[in-house]
Amino acid sequence: MLFQVLDYLGVAVFAFSGAVVASRKRLDFIAFLFFATLTGIGGGTLRDLILGVPVFWVGGDGYLIVCFCVSVFVWFFGGFVERLGKPLRWADAVGLSAYSVMGAAKALSVGDAVFVAVLMGVATATFGGVLRDVIARESSAIIKPEIYVSAAFVGAGTYVALFSVGAGGWISALVGGALALSLRGGAIQRGWRLPGHKPIRQIHRQD
Repeated sequence: MLFQVLDYLGVAVFAFSGAVVASRKRLDFIAFLFFATLTGIGGGTLRDLILGVPVFWVGGDGYLIVCFCVSVFVWFFGGFVERLGKPLRWADAVGLSAYSVMGAAKALSVGDAVFVAVLMGVATATFGGVLRDVIARESSAIIKPEIYVSAAFVGAGTYVALFSVGAGGWISALVGGALALSLRGGAIQRGWRLPGHKPIRQIHRQD
């Protein structure tokens, strides 16, 4: 049940972010469906292919129906949603938070090691958004200085740590997801970022 809820939540909010990109570019409805579906299922597809398990959305129509419904919603109400402020970034933040936990949980469920599970959480949370931005020719949040991948890492790491010490699945997921969302929300609202790399200056000796 936990996996199902997190999967649908992650797909829905990431699909929403993909449809918003299509809305901003004034694309047709088929393009809406393409961006919503690609973004919604991209991260989970990568996760399942790497884990060697059946891809989560091919067993039924549920996930594709979610992407379709989200596309219809944004097609008709995208303009209103845009006026609410930063819908793309917040949808991406919620999707990242849900999928960071979901990716880690699914990796643990098939017996992977804890560090592999954390990596799967990060990959699941970020890959769909990266695909969306690359195809839309947008600057991806993954290469911006504000906290993004780090939030996914904290969410996945917290879930794995709590679950490994015996905390329940729901508690681990809620705490991990909340931490990831808090960090990403702080980056969106307050510009939180980690220190960037500062190369050591080369010392040229004069002969």
